[in-house]
Amino acid sequence: MGENAGFRELVGTELSSTEEGRAVVSVRAEERHLNPNGTVHGGVVYTLVDVSMAEALRTIIEGDERPVTIEIKINYLEPGRPGTLTSTARVRKGGKRLVIVEAEVAQEDEDDGEIVALATGTYTRIGG
Repeated sequence: MGENAGFRELVGTELSSTEEGRAVVSVRAEERHLNPNGTVHGGVVYTLVDVSMAEALRTIIEGDERPVTIEIKINYLEPGRPGTLTSTARVRKGGKRLVIVEAEVAQEDEDDGEIVALATGTYTRIGG
């Protein structure tokens, strides 16, 4: 994930895979990721979404372009629990100025891969 992982490293996100317009990023939710209710803090889920979207964008960015976040909207559907959470992000529309990315966060330790959150991000391209 690059030399300057910073906050990503602090949270513990790990890039699982990428292909054009798509990225899968996971985090192993442990005690340090939990809120007082014993479920995964919403900020951890949001960070997982943000990182997966950035990685999906990296697959389509050209030259010196940089994607800059305009907005991310997230719907929390179920509480995350300790274990592996995985965010799959896909570029939905890649325009010249604006790019829309969607992400789905699943609780991977569940048999049915319960969906924890759905998100949509809007980005602009600068530079290049």
